[in-house]
Amino acid sequence: MRPIVIVVPGRIDTSTGGYVYNRRMAQGLSQCGWSVEVRELDDSFPYPTPAALEQAARVLADLRDGTRVLVDGLALGAMPEVIEHEAARLRIVALVHLPLGADVSIDRNVAARLEASERHALAAAALIIVTGTATIALLARYGIARDKIVVVEPGTAPAPLARGSGGIPLRLLSVATLNPNKGHEILIEALAMVPRRDWQLTCVGSITRHPATTARVAAAIRRLGLEDRVILVGELDAATLDAYYDRADVFVLATLQETYGMAVAEALARGLPVVSTTTGAIHDLVGADAGLLVPPGNIEALARALARIIGDAALRAQLAEGARCVRDRLPDWGRAYAKMTTALEHLDE
Repeated sequence: MRPIVIVVPGRIDTSTGGYVYNRRMAQGLSQCGWSVEVRELDDSFPYPTPAALEQAARVLADLRDGTRVLVDGLALGAMPEVIEHEAARLRIVALVHLPLGADVSIDRNVAARLEASERHALAAAALIIVTGTATIALLARYGIARDKIVVVEPGTAPAPLARGSGGIPLRLLSVATLNPNKGHEILIEALAMVPRRDWQLTCVGSITRHPATTARVAAAIRRLGLEDRVILVGELDAATLDAYYDRADVFVLATLQETYGMAVAEALARGLPVVSTTTGAIHDLVGADAGLLVPPGNIEALARALARIIGDAALRAQLAEGARCVRDRLPDWGRAYAKMTTALEHLDE
């Protein structure tokens, strides 16, 4: 069997889209004949402590010469010296979900430092895997040759069609970690502008990973008097999340930045109409028939889209039918595994 080591910061079972992708790839490569070993680094990346950098250096130093190593970009971009030191003897592949310096939620001075660090690390990598075509443009300023970048988009697991709430209130569902990029505050502000009040929003996603964001979202809910209509349930196990999807009528995601949009794809797999933004691959996933999309960060446009879908049952039914059609065209994980395998095999050429 062909060996490969996957290096991730923190626990690979973390409940975010990037880690879901990493887990899926570890499982899928195993099914495709690879011998997969996962090495977990300290969770302080991409702002590693000295001890975290030492541990990461030991992890890579312990690998045999010629080993293929797939390193999550959250770690790789923050340890350029380690990557540059080991690149001569290891076949290092960068797995970039979102370039560190392109994160719109962080201070620009911090972003500039991260970009400089990441630039050196990516230059040393033998290959760069990105999880969405939007990332190619984000990497353009790094001066990386296009033929060094391979796009391996996520797949989407098959799922049963959602049955919906069957009544009032209309159930809106959002699935995303509460962090600055996911736009929860924008979503709350927009919903407060909707004239109708016969809806309920459930937000599924970690409320502990970014406490400052959670505090701001909770404060906005209280300030706008939406305590009885907006519920933050935190992370859920798969079965409980499936139950929330099944009872949902509309999926909403006010995200400011995506490279793909896995949560939107998962909602479409259940035939749910979508209200979201035009970042990442969301526009390509949803198209013109399965949802209403607005520019990221535009509260007024989002409020208008929400008002339309909440107030018009015929529109919801039309978009749900569109979502069911899209559902049948979503790429599966098998294709993603095959593309990843092809990319990794090219390292031998």
